Amino acid sequence: MESVRNGSDPPASAPPRDAFDASTDAAAVLGADGVVLAWTRGAEELLGYRASEIVGASAAPLVAMRTDPARVAGVVERCRSGMGWSGLITVRHHEGRRIDVDLRVSAAFRIGGDECFLLSARERRPQWAVDRSVLDGFLTRSPVGMAVMDRDLRYVWLNDTLERFGGVPREQRLGRRLSEVLPGLQGETIEGLMRKVLETGVPVTDYEYVGWSWADPHRPHAYSTSFFPLVDADDVITGVCYMVLDVTERWNVRRLLALVNEAGNSIGRTLDVTRTAQELADFAVPRFADFVVVDLLESVLSTTGPGTWLTAEGPASARPVMRRAGMSSVREGCPEAVARVGDPVDFIPPPGDMNMLITGEPVLIPVLDPSDAMWADEPADRLTSMREYGLHSLISVPMRARNTVLGLATFLRSVNPVSFQPDDVLLARELVARAALCVDNARRYTREHTAAVTLQRSLLPHALTGGEALEVASRYQPADATGGVGGDWFDVIPLSGARVGLVVGDVVGHGITAAAAMGRLRTAVQTLADMEMPPDELLAHLDDLVLRLSEEPTADEGANQSATAFLGATCLYAVYDPVTRRCTMARAGHPPPVVVTPDGHVSFPEPPAGPPLGLGGIAFESGEMELPPGSLLGLYTDGLIEGADGDLESGMARLGGLLARPAPDLDTQCSAAVQDLVSLPQRDDIALLLARTRVLDADHVVSWDVPVDPAAVADVRARATRQVEAWGFTELAMTTELIVSELVTNAIRHAASPVRLRLLRDSRLACEVADGSSTAPRLRHPRSTDEGGRGLFLVAQLAHRWGVRYTPEGKIIWAEQEIPGSLASPGTGAA
Repeated sequence: MESVRNGSDPPASAPPRDAFDASTDAAAVLGADGVVLAWTRGAEELLGYRASEIVGASAAPLVAMRTDPARVAGVVERCRSGMGWSGLITVRHHEGRRIDVDLRVSAAFRIGGDECFLLSARERRPQWAVDRSVLDGFLTRSPVGMAVMDRDLRYVWLNDTLERFGGVPREQRLGRRLSEVLPGLQGETIEGLMRKVLETGVPVTDYEYVGWSWADPHRPHAYSTSFFPLVDADDVITGVCYMVLDVTERWNVRRLLALVNEAGNSIGRTLDVTRTAQELADFAVPRFADFVVVDLLESVLSTTGPGTWLTAEGPASARPVMRRAGMSSVREGCPEAVARVGDPVDFIPPPGDMNMLITGEPVLIPVLDPSDAMWADEPADRLTSMREYGLHSLISVPMRARNTVLGLATFLRSVNPVSFQPDDVLLARELVARAALCVDNARRYTREHTAAVTLQRSLLPHALTGGEALEVASRYQPADATGGVGGDWFDVIPLSGARVGLVVGDVVGHGITAAAAMGRLRTAVQTLADMEMPPDELLAHLDDLVLRLSEEPTADEGANQSATAFLGATCLYAVYDPVTRRCTMARAGHPPPVVVTPDGHVSFPEPPAGPPLGLGGIAFESGEMELPPGSLLGLYTDGLIEGADGDLESGMARLGGLLARPAPDLDTQCSAAVQDLVSLPQRDDIALLLARTRVLDADHVVSWDVPVDPAAVADVRARATRQVEAWGFTELAMTTELIVSELVTNAIRHAASPVRLRLLRDSRLACEVADGSSTAPRLRHPRSTDEGGRGLFLVAQLAHRWGVRYTPEGKIIWAEQEIPGSLASPGTGAA
């Protein structure tokens, strides 16, 4: 800068300037008053003034334009606001000639206390001049189609490229309009755009459309067109020039991506194998083909294990067994098909190589000729169909996913005259690949769902009976395949004293894990119920079990971590006594039962609500109620009452209303309630257990108080024998006498008063001895030399089963005997 201020001479020779190097531009620094403060060598070369001649002088004489104070003030204000300015101005050379320069002015800055502006300029070079013949050759041979239209939109000039695009000779175009030369090529739309350009003078660029050409009439082409006005020296629009670029390849790529994206939303919307195959066929017709068939291997459609051909390592010599899983056609009813959906098929395209299914390589036959030798081994009906419906081009793509062979998808054209090309194979392969992945997912899910349903049903009771106490009916309905099988279960458990236990529960989660957990809980409930535990204690033990199961670690695949195998469950357990008509129940996070009395009154008694199983730390409580004879008790899972709106209270009200309706039998009533309440799609499992109460007749129960005196045993034994004989069970009189003798004797010797004997007759003959002691009896296996200790051992040998249950007053030891078939009262129940 010092040399600039001193006006030192430029070097004798300067290196050539780079046209794009701004560092060689002429530059100067001006003060706010227009005085030149600095002058570069570039400025000297541009205007011919040395620094010594111009620094300190006004820059106004350098401008060779009419003074415009307002413009200058605007530029200064813009630069003072922190923004620069650029524009074209004319300056005067030292020799007096005028020079057009591109001038740039920087934002204002300060040197010391003075406001300054940096100016840089570059000479506007003259435009390139070209010979007319060169320009004509460029326009004619340009790869972009070009044409000139007059104000009537008639061809005035066009180049060779546009002539090739349309396939119409130049002579037939000149003097005619586009809509006349190429009818159907969106002529009206394109001419409308040209009229708009003529009226407004505003160009239209990059308008894309799909059309056809006489040069290739059977294949669509995509074009990008731009229009701009032609203006004469008087600024009058004299016509329109339009430029056309063939963008078919780009359009095909976009179309491919759009189709693939659309296929992702249309194929595989359900976890159903055959539905997914049909979705592939429906999507491809008529977008891509005129007739599509999807054939899947028998093992893919089966719910059993994989077959020989399911894996890619299967033998290539055996012919695969396939079935038609989906097909679609532009003709209604698919008349081209020689096999219907569900029929076995064995079609492999020529040359019939089985390895194509394993390798996954598609087969392209651009032109089908039934008379060709390659079709010699095909069935006659297939060749007849090809001829009759004009099937002229084929692509077959094996369906493979995760190294698994699934089947074959075949695309054919008949109505569409354009044959398949190699580029079409890419689209077919992509569509089939997406569909194959969906089919494999559906196949895997279907098998898992089937296994879970099978496991669930095998773990549920196959037949239910409530004996003399209850008439029972049940329904279990797994969720839809999309929801997965849950862990709902129910059970009816015969207990001692003609009582019956009713249980319904719901395990958190879905799938095989939930079904297996349900089976473990159902087994645990049966075991705890056989131990004669009251409902609240049973749920407490069940809660402990769920906590232990939740803490069991499971090896997580691919990591040394542990995962929780059990999340929790809800449960309701009730015990009904037909003698006292009382029902005791407790629940763990489960909906309350529904009770419908014989007069039609509906209620939802709520026993004390306990937490769901698996939380721990909170006690469970039992509630008790008396049920009139003929009352209907309903136990259910939440899936039955959720409904589409998810309102549980509304669902409970609907359930109560349905159960209050008269029905011919309990089984019909159970089925009707499920059918009316369950909405589709069913998102969760449902279980419904209905029980109609009965009362044990007074003549079926007898009881006696027993004095705590060994001499009273003989009297009680005799009474029991007479009662059994009075019931007509003479064959059981002797064993009953022995059982009563042993149980009463043990109560008198080892327990406390009061002692009471009760005989019950329902589906079995029960003998119960109650005492005031809570001491647990113990079954011994005495040695041959022992004089005592054989009482309970003898009872266990004589009775069908025996046990003990505890009451607030003490305990009851009971023993049951099977009643001979001809003498037994018929039990009631429903499976």
